Amino acid sequence: MISSMTGFGKGIAGKGNLSVDVEIKSINSRYLEISLRLPNSILAKEYEIREIIRQKFTRGKLNVSISIKRNGASADIPVLDSDKLKAYASLLKQVKKQAKLSDKIKLEHFLSIRDIFTVNNTEYSEEEFELVKEALASAMDDLINMKNLEGSELSKDLINRIHTIETCLKSIEQNIQESVKEHFELLRARINQLLNDVEINKDRLDTELALLADKSDITEECVRLNSHIKFFKETLESGSDSGRKLNFLCQEMNREANTISSKTVSTFISHQSVLIKEEIEKIREQIQNIE
Repeated sequence: MISSMTGFGKGIAGKGNLSVDVEIKSINSRYLEISLRLPNSILAKEYEIREIIRQKFTRGKLNVSISIKRNGASADIPVLDSDKLKAYASLLKQVKKQAKLSDKIKLEHFLSIRDIFTVNNTEYSEEEFELVKEALASAMDDLINMKNLEGSELSKDLINRIHTIETCLKSIEQNIQESVKEHFELLRARINQLLNDVEINKDRLDTELALLADKSDITEECVRLNSHIKFFKETLESGSDSGRKLNFLCQEMNREANTISSKTVSTFISHQSVLIKEEIEKIREQIQNIE
């Protein structure tokens, strides 16, 4: 089963007066990018948290937010340091007096002074950190479930588009010989028109024309395109690192479709190859969201 790269997951864990909330948002990215928003108390655990996440995901940009509360209040809520506030207020009054300023001391003068606010940076015990890992695991499982559901819908759409390509390719294969014959007759008509008054060896001419007409034969391209389609469907079913593989197969399928279009002289086959390329482009857009 394939998995989408977009989704949202939430996990909650608690014990006693301690509770942990984890939210994870995932969007498309060629590689795995992890952005963490952590309380100050567990900043030292950042590397361990990243490693836990890396074990579950291979691609996508993940925004992970972890909040810890004690007795229902965030552990990172700033607290006013009254002593420092009074000290800064006294200093500002001295500055105003010595500089002979008439301006009033305002609230914004204090809000720009970070020292008057303190945050509880108490580190949590390993037992309490287990709650963080529990909530994180729950959020990751929730995200994976959502990614799998979206991946299932993506897979259905991709299969339908592959079936459309197979139908077009089958029509092309049924017209290959007729296309080569059409090219042969077209070449012979042009040669006869150009050499109308010139005596030529008809057998030799037909041989040379046949060789030229064979250059428009697209049998090999059709065989390779069928092979790519087969591997594409197998990759969809396996779901193992499918995003990169499917992207590569799309490039190869598009290459064969372009060659078919450039070699054929058949209007019908040209039209079918255009339809194939349109479906490949739609598939390519969809697989950018596959992990």
